[in-house]
Parts: sequence; structure tokens; C-alpha cells
Amino acid sequence: MFPEYDVIVVGAGHAGCEAAAAAANLGSKTLLVTMNMQTIAQMSCNPAMGGIAKGQIVREIDAMGGYSGIVTDLSTIQFRMLNRSKGPAMWSPRAQNDRMLFSIKWREMLEQTPNLDFYQDMVKSLLIKDGKCQGVVTGLGHEIKSKAVVLTNGTFLNGIVHIGEKNFGGGRMAEKAATGITEQLVSLGFESDRLKTGTPPRIDGRSLDYSKMEEQPGDEEVVGFSYLDIEKPKSQRSCWITYTSQKVHDVLKTGFSRSPMFAGRIDGVGPRYCPSIEDKINRFAERDRHQLFVEPEGWNTVEIYVNGFSTSLPEEVQYEALRNIVGFENVKMFRPGYAIEYDFFPPTQLKYTLETKLIENLFFAGQINGTTGYEEAACQGLMAGINAHQKTGNLEPVILKRSEAYIGVLIDDLISKGTDEPYRMFTSRAEFRTLLRQDNADLRLTELSYRLGLASQERMDKVIAKRNGVGEIISILKDFSVLPEEINGYFASINSSPITEKQKAQKILLRPDVELDELADALPKLKEALNDFSKDTVEQASIQVKYDVYIEKEKELVKKMSQLEELEIPETFDYKKIASLGNEAREKLSRIKPRTLGQASRISGINPSDVQILMVFMGR
Repeated sequence: MFPEYDVIVVGAGHAGCEAAAAAANLGSKTLLVTMNMQTIAQMSCNPAMGGIAKGQIVREIDAMGGYSGIVTDLSTIQFRMLNRSKGPAMWSPRAQNDRMLFSIKWREMLEQTPNLDFYQDMVKSLLIKDGKCQGVVTGLGHEIKSKAVVLTNGTFLNGIVHIGEKNFGGGRMAEKAATGITEQLVSLGFESDRLKTGTPPRIDGRSLDYSKMEEQPGDEEVVGFSYLDIEKPKSQRSCWITYTSQKVHDVLKTGFSRSPMFAGRIDGVGPRYCPSIEDKINRFAERDRHQLFVEPEGWNTVEIYVNGFSTSLPEEVQYEALRNIVGFENVKMFRPGYAIEYDFFPPTQLKYTLETKLIENLFFAGQINGTTGYEEAACQGLMAGINAHQKTGNLEPVILKRSEAYIGVLIDDLISKGTDEPYRMFTSRAEFRTLLRQDNADLRLTELSYRLGLASQERMDKVIAKRNGVGEIISILKDFSVLPEEINGYFASINSSPITEKQKAQKILLRPDVELDELADALPKLKEALNDFSKDTVEQASIQVKYDVYIEKEKELVKKMSQLEELEIPETFDYKKIASLGNEAREKLSRIKPRTLGQASRISGINPSDVQILMVFMGR
């Protein structure tokens, strides 16, 4: 009934979809197995993509030839570039999406992908022989052979849904949990643990009074995520802001005695940076209100997502608390919020390729590795899909460095440090964030992906045009002379000091209060010279000129750090023989088996003296 596949991907969430698309587009015969064909790429929680640091990840996925950016642009109902008031290293795109359209567009793109088959069934175990994964066994008893398997089980492994004192098995509300895989992997020597996440109630937008809330419209210009020319929405839907109050908190507290979190019925640790409303009240007792974002779920639905009100309290407590929020006095609830607890595998058990150390040809991606968020899952799926293809074809692994991509930071963090709480990406996690901006992901990653055969010729042509264009614009700015009488009027309008002799446009652009588009408006000849270039090329040139000193400093730092990254540690290296290493260092180094001295230096508990001892023992 089934042919033998190169790659089988288990689970069709954000990680599974990107993994299947990457492997298939690279030429692997790929099977995507999901428990429900109707929930492919479902946005289980917030109907939004991107945000701080997450937006950079989506742009990196797109630059590599993944699908998340395209699908996001095709289903956007509101777009905002966050942190515009800060430097470009902090700019982060975010889109509110049509939940149903997002899933539909993902499925359409996957169905149009050559080499990709689908099958609806639960995977209950893996085919393992001589330490190698050779396929899967489904709930219906089918054995499907493959050269590699990518597990992207999300919150489904032994998932338990909690609402107040009620709990039942499930990977999402109204969807059954997946069983069998955890038990098999633990029997093979894997370590597993539990995490939890949660979601807010969904409500009827017709029952809200928006006149009492603060409107939050989208940006006038929809920049979007994909570097391809995807049509942007002509109109946008607003989100709204309201707040909880002391009265809301008092109502919520009446349910604390029946809360699964406070009663100890949930073992898993929840996401620190996306806590439930009851957790917020408990942890930040001094605050008498918390901000809520009232977010529409699509173009043609009245369903509303209450961002900031994640909860697993009893339904009647949720409902009563909602009614006390300003603008929610007559609220109708579509479904209550809930918590979900699930198995994950500490990611220190993985190689940089996301292949497991214990079983060859078995890859993990997404929440199974302890991450939270669609974007974090999707980028792991992309890399696992690429590396599963590379492994089956006896090709070189693809590993992104911390200095090359947020994706590299995320994977290095996971396998070097592990996580005991759901991992979320932030700009502060990236030490080279001036280099890893959302505007230059294509310049950083597309060429690498193009050489692999994943990024298209169209993408590569765009990168070449952009790179050449940026070079030309910088040359124009270096050569363009500006006289005092031409520019001092503009300087006066922005309260910037005048000049007394002519200066090059490049030097003027270095002033913190001067932007290139405004400078061009003040200088008609410069504007004319820049007319032939696209807006993002002009913006890229402007950023490179303004932040050149910082960019060069960071590149120097990367060069220094790369010396440690190049010092590889043999896989057979015996740390237990080094008596001068402390017990903690020996134990962690033996367990994680870092690939390089750079990775060893980032393991929590390893200090600089440990690294120096290693260098001595390696003859450096």
C-alpha cells in the first residue's frame, strides 16, 4: 500500500509543514502523516505571526525558501512593524492573520509541492533497527518504511487538557492525544519531561462594546514578510486594547482553589513570558490591571481572541471575570480557555542538525524540543527537513551559526543549554543582533539556500539586484556633495545644527535625526538619483551607512569568537579523565558532547577556566 519514502514527517503543525516542504522541495520523496487533514497548519493559539524576534525568524525562513512568510502575507488582516522608534536591529514585523485562511493557504501550497504525499493516521511507534530509525507504525497498524523520520508532535504526546477541576486527554480542544511514542523513546534511553501551555477563551465579537476600548489600527504601509512580491491586503482590520481591573482579579481569585495550576494537578512548567492571567495576578500582586488585546480571528468571522487572558480556571469563573472587563459587559463566550500539558524531550539530546544522538536518522522539531511559538517551531521544522534530506542523500549537514541567523541562536541555545520551561526567542538572546536584522535576512541566507537547491532562482536574482543596488546607492551618497544653502532649511525644521561648508550626503546621513528618505525629499537631485531603486534597497543602504561602525564592530567580534567555533572536539573525547575539571563540568560535557569549544563555552555551568583546561588538553 505504501512505497518506501526518503523522509516521513509526523505531525502537520508549523514545524511539520515546514519540514515536509523543505525535504520535498529538495527532492526527497516525503510523506506527511497527520491525525487530522482538516487541521494542517492550524493556529492553535493566537492568530498572529511574527513579533519581537519572532518576526526576524519568519523572514529568515522566507529567505531560505520556506513557506511561512508567504502564507502569512496571503492571510494577513493587519500588519505592524514593532519597535520602529528603536534602531533597526530591534524592528520586528508582526501580522494578525485570518486563522482559517492561514490553514487553507498552507494546505494549498503543500498540495502543490512535488514529491509530497499525505496520510491521515496516528503514529504510535517508530521502526528502529540497529540504532537507526527506518520508518513508522500507525494506529491502523501500517508499517511505513523511510530513510529518515522527523517528529513534530507539538502538544499531542500524552496531552492532557485542563479546565478547572476537569481534565481529559487531548492534544488540542476536541482532538485526541497521541500515545505510544514517548514510552517507546524512553525505553530506548531518551529522557522526557512535561511542559504546559495555555490559551484564552474565544468570544463573540458582536457582544462587545468597542467604543469603550482603544483602537489599534495597522501600519499605513504593509511591508509583509516574504521577500517575494506577494500581493498585500488593500485594507486591514483593527485590534483593540482594554484592561483587567481589581474587580476582574477578585472574581478570578474565587476560582484559584479549583485551579489545576495552583492545586498541583499540572506537573509541567508553563511559559514564563506568556503566563496565564491567574499566574499574572499571583506573580504581580502589586498591579491592579493588565493589558488585553482584543484580536479578530479573520476577515469573515465574529470570533475574537482575547490576547493576555490565557486561563485554565473553571468556565463560570472565566465568564464572570470577562463580564467585568470594560467593553465586555455583555460578552458571550464561544469556548473557554484551557491549559494543556504534554511530553517533551530535553533538546540536549540532539545534534546541531536536530538529529537525535541516540537514534540515527531520527529528527525532532518544534514543541517536542521544549519551544513555544509557531515561529520557533517552523524554523526548527525547516532545518530538520533540510537535514533529513541531506542525511538520506549522504550530503553535508546544514548548520546555521549564531552569527548568521536567529535560527542558529535558537538551535544552539536548545542543544547547548537545554530548557526546563517553554523556550521563546527574544532579540536579547542574540549577541550579534545588529547583524541579524529583519531587513537583511535575504542577504544573509538566500545564497546558502540557493546553493542547496531550496531557494529559487527568482529569490537569488532579487538578492543580487538588492546587493548591487545597495552598493550603487552607497557610492552615490559618498560622491553627492551638499551645499549649506541647500540643506540648512531642512536642518532647521528638525532642530539639527546647520553646516557652514559643503559635505557629502553620506556624512549628513550619519546624524541620528536624519533619515535618507527625508534627506532625499530636501534634495531634489538626490531624490532623482535614488528614483530607480526599490524602497527596501534604499532602506538597506541607509541602514548600512548609518550603522556601519556598529556593524563592523560586531563583525570583528564574530571573527574573534569564530576561533573557538573552529576548534572541534572529537566525539570520543573522554572528559572524565580530566581531573582538573569540576564534577559539574565533567558531567555536563559528557552528557551534551559539544561539537566545538565555542559550543562548550555556552553550556550553562561551564566557566572560562573550564574552556582553557579543554584547550590545553586538546593541544592548543
